[in-house]
Amino acid sequence: MQLSITGKNLEITDSLKQYIEKKIKRLDRYLPNHILEGRVELAVESTRAAKDSQVAQVTLRTKKAVLRAEESSADMFASIDAVFDKMQRQIDRFKGKRSAKRGTEGIAEVAAAGAVIATAEEEETAEDQRQISRVKRFAMVPMDEEEAVEQMELLGHDFYVFYNANQSQINVVYRRKDGSYGLIQPDVA
Repeated sequence: MQLSITGKNLEITDSLKQYIEKKIKRLDRYLPNHILEGRVELAVESTRAAKDSQVAQVTLRTKKAVLRAEESSADMFASIDAVFDKMQRQIDRFKGKRSAKRGTEGIAEVAAAGAVIATAEEEETAEDQRQISRVKRFAMVPMDEEEAVEQMELLGHDFYVFYNANQSQINVVYRRKDGSYGLIQPDVA
């Protein structure tokens, strides 16, 4: 597994790096030979509330899914502990879904290949009862990223799905917590 640890407004010390590596090894036991890449991003953000200034974000890429979690607190080590606890719960949920679906004849494996587990904080009972209640169709006009951000702002949404004329593919723009914008460009695995 490739592991990258980066810091924003923070110097990564040896003790911090060793602490993170120890936590990652613990997660690797739960998904042996499945984690391809791990990214840990630590940041010190200037917020009004000092209790949310130390942010830890972990992204794990496996063969079947991308698992991501983010936590913040007043202490970096507490943020790291919280984000790895959250990641372990996601791994347990991910493994549970895979084993529950194995009884079906290969269809579950195809469905699981496209699964991306978000960091939504929903109760697990509600998660097991998810159903698609509405299907929405709309015509996509080719546009660039700036036009998509403008459309998103006009609609008052936090994200906007559009056909990127520059990339010739479907993309998503979204508003980040810090007020900036993000762009998702999917790659077929």
